[in-house]
Amino acid sequence: MVLLTLQTMTQAHTSIQSSDRAVSLKDYLAAFHRRRKLILLIGLGFLSVSLPLAFLWPPTYKSTATILIEEQEVPSDLVRSTITSYADQRIETIKQQVMSRTTLWKVVEQFNLYHDQRQHSPVEEIVKRFIKDVDMEVISADVVDKRTQHATKATIAFTVAYQNRSPELAQKVANELTSLFLGENLKSRERQAQETTSFLQQEAENLAQHINEIDEKIASFKHRADGALPELMSLNQQMMNQAERELMDVDQQVRNLEERKTYLEGELATIKPNTPILSVTGERILDSVERLRALRAEYVGATATRSSDHPDIIKMKQEIEALEKETGQPADADEPSRRLIDARSALAADLDRLGNDHPDVLQSRRKIAALEQEVVRLNAVPKAKITLRPENPAYINLQTQLNSATSSLEAFRKTRTDIKRRLQTYATRLERAPGIEPEYLVLMRDRDTSGQKYQDIRSRLLEAKVSEGLEVQRKGERFSLIDPPSFPEKPFKPNRMAIILLGVILAVGGGVGSGVVAESLDHSIRAPEQLIALTQQAPLAIIPFMPNERDLSRAKMRWRLVTTAGVGVLAVTLVILHVFVVPLDVLWFSALRRFGMG
Repeated sequence: MVLLTLQTMTQAHTSIQSSDRAVSLKDYLAAFHRRRKLILLIGLGFLSVSLPLAFLWPPTYKSTATILIEEQEVPSDLVRSTITSYADQRIETIKQQVMSRTTLWKVVEQFNLYHDQRQHSPVEEIVKRFIKDVDMEVISADVVDKRTQHATKATIAFTVAYQNRSPELAQKVANELTSLFLGENLKSRERQAQETTSFLQQEAENLAQHINEIDEKIASFKHRADGALPELMSLNQQMMNQAERELMDVDQQVRNLEERKTYLEGELATIKPNTPILSVTGERILDSVERLRALRAEYVGATATRSSDHPDIIKMKQEIEALEKETGQPADADEPSRRLIDARSALAADLDRLGNDHPDVLQSRRKIAALEQEVVRLNAVPKAKITLRPENPAYINLQTQLNSATSSLEAFRKTRTDIKRRLQTYATRLERAPGIEPEYLVLMRDRDTSGQKYQDIRSRLLEAKVSEGLEVQRKGERFSLIDPPSFPEKPFKPNRMAIILLGVILAVGGGVGSGVVAESLDHSIRAPEQLIALTQQAPLAIIPFMPNERDLSRAKMRWRLVTTAGVGVLAVTLVILHVFVVPLDVLWFSALRRFGMG
């Protein structure tokens, strides 16, 4: 109904009247009736935007793989791995390696991703888009730390997902990314283990070279020290004491031998050396030298009557050579020369008395010829000094004792000289030891420290080689694919029901809100109570609105338009639902089955 209003109403009076008057449900319904066109228009506007967006937004599919982090098969107490970083750190490192620009661009070219964008966008933008479409999530669990025995969060698995409008591409790319993660983990662990082994090997070689250099320095130092090392001071002192005792003993022996030598020389001076030696029968016993002289004289006489091939001559010659070797006295040419002179004198006398053809003269001539040959032979041999050997046994005994004492005395004197030299050497070593001790201790400390480091590095190197074998044989901590990328049957986004619900909420909220705003901005007086509160007077009568035929026809036209628009929106919604979401027949049978009517 329409109320008669006064035209002299002001804006301030209307505000006071509106704030003082209580609003009832009837007023809300009246306001909704008045603003129904605006509310419906705004609501249909939101629906017209949200419904096409929900049904026309292209679907995006997401394929996800789950990778489990498994512990090493061999107990860590037996074989310790060289990879000591935590799983989440390694995952982040591998992610940075896999998500590099070069690797991702190879994947883009391999599967021809983002074909339209690649035609007008740079490579960096395509890679950023690819990274945005890749989703990686770490899965943690509550575990007990083996080192601290405290509860903590540990990464036990992680997921790798890729989203694309094509479910086939989503699955293929997710599978490729999963392979990259698994392969990069194996390569990074092997590379880290090999780098650790190589580093320790290089360090061991450097330390070995350093130790060799120190050993050479120590050897050179010991050679220059010549036994004056600090560690040999006690030994040098002992050797010096022992040498002093030996020197005292040798000095005593030298004094004894000098006294004995003096005594023997005095005894030897009282005995004749050449007293002849007689046999039991009283005959003189010839020694080797005298026997040699007799044989030489007999040999000269025999050669005058016998030829050089005669057995007696050969025997005598051999016996002479043996005696010469035994005595060491070669034949002297003086004696054959005297015999030669005597033989020539006898030959001259025989020639005058007997003549040239007498046998004695011929024999004398042969004897002279033999003597001449003997003289020539002996003159060709170098002359040696002939010494007479003593024949007195007592003299020989004393001389032998004297020679022995003399030899022993010389030996002890030489020994004393050697001992004194040794004493001087030991004393020099003891004097030099304190001066060279600091440099020697520095070298030895460096050698001991380097040796300990070398042993430590060698033990670590052996552990690193075992750990490298652990990684090469895939027995260490590894990534295991427990859920490979599956073919996505349902789209990951958009959430069409959420968009529709949000559109309905926005349509209702927007329509009601617009109606409230329009009503709050309209200051017209529409109720008798408003007029009474404003004028403090009651109205005379209330005249209802009486529509004519034109008003009725317009109302019918509006109803037809609203009905047609509603039917059109319903038809469009059903078509979109049938084409883009699910066929209507499938939806119908699904509804029948849900209600137990299928």
